[in-house]
Formats: sequence, structure tokens, C-alpha cells
Amino acid sequence: MEYAIQPNNRVAYQICFADDDLLVVEKPPGLVTQPGKKHEHDSLLNGLFCDYGNLLQNLGESRGWGLLHRLDKETSGLVLVALRVRSYERLLEQFKKRQVKKTYWAIVMGSPRPAQGVIQKPIAEIVGQTKRAVIKRDGQQAITAYRVIQSSEKVSLIEALPKTGRLHQVRVHMAALGHPIVGESVYADKADLPAVPRLCLHAAALSFVHPRTDRRMQVLSPWPSDLQKTLKRLGLDPPPEPGR
Repeated sequence: MEYAIQPNNRVAYQICFADDDLLVVEKPPGLVTQPGKKHEHDSLLNGLFCDYGNLLQNLGESRGWGLLHRLDKETSGLVLVALRVRSYERLLEQFKKRQVKKTYWAIVMGSPRPAQGVIQKPIAEIVGQTKRAVIKRDGQQAITAYRVIQSSEKVSLIEALPKTGRLHQVRVHMAALGHPIVGESVYADKADLPAVPRLCLHAAALSFVHPRTDRRMQVLSPWPSDLQKTLKRLGLDPPPEPGR
């Protein structure tokens, strides 16, 4: 069978949860979520088509081949993928009603004040050679709750809960607050960021109602191994389980 998305068994990802209805997979940093310019054959979706091609093909392009949301290339963490049409539609409805809870961990510059708050700044997309986002009065509504987990001399570990799903939302909102994410290459302006291996942003938890059982479930992903030394070097401890 010829698939619309070319399978690529060299694309690495980890399955954190799987059943007949859906997958929750962990995307490593440096991997785009879906095929695009310069990444037609090496995205997460290309990898998923190796093992789930028949099911994802059946969902079709109009349903994003099962992808319910995306992560930036530089961001690691959890992605929710539907395997059935009915599952996709029920999960998509939860996203639209903001019933899916996403939790991110990030290392940011400085120590945000207040230590817990909500950022409500509309975001607009700018399409050029690459997509980027800006805070703009006539942009789309964007809401991010955050709390500081711990701080060291120059940086803080935060938990961010985006209530909406705009392009680069957590990155743009933290930069607008004056606390860009460490490793940021687009939204840090001239901030003097410490040298790190990559963007220190991780999608750590997804909570949603299972489309068949109607039971709320939560899938967790620990602090990524490639940033363990970075955490220690910056004087921070590993974060607790999301919500604690």
C-alpha cells in the first residue's frame, strides 16, 4: 500500500501510552512533528507511519493524519495521536473546549514575579522564511498559567500550563514577561543566556478524557536525560511530578 506520508524507520520516538484508540508518544528534541519544507521525510509523523500507517492513512489529511497538536522542533515531550476517526473527533472536541490539560517545564532567565500568575497576551503568526509569533493586540487570544518551582542565582525552573494552543506560545509569553527560556534562539532579543545544548522546554504531561472509556487519564514524561547535566550546572533540582 502506498501511503500519503512516507514511512521512515530511522525516526526515533518513544511510546508512553498506546491502545486501539490513541497513542501518546514522546518526541525527542530536534525532530519536527509533521512533514514540511526541508523535512519531508524525517518528521515524527514519518516515523509513526512505519508502525501505524494503515490507521493513520485512514484518518486522512483533513484530520492531520491523527495528530491532535504539535510541538516545536526544539521542544521535547508528549504528543497525542488518534488512531480512529471517532477517537480523533472526540479528542479534538476536548481541545476546542480546552479540556485537554498540557503541562510544560522550562528553565527561564531570572525569577518571574509574581511567582505564580497568568499571562494573557494575544499572539499573531508572522509567515516569512520561517514562522514566528508576536504579541499583537489584534492577534488570537492566548493564555498561559505559570508557577515558579524553584530558582537559583540566575535562572528558574517553571511549570507552564497553556490554556490555548498558539504558535510558540510558552516561549513568546515567557519572553514577554521578561524571562525568556534558556536556549531560546528566536525570542530572547539580546538577553545574555547561558550556553546550553538546546531549548530548555519539555512537554511533561497530558491529561484528557479517554474517547472510549470516558475516564480522565494523565500521561507523564520525566525531565529529559539530555538536560540533566544542564539542570545541575544551573543549580536546579529535577522537577516534581506535574501538579505537585
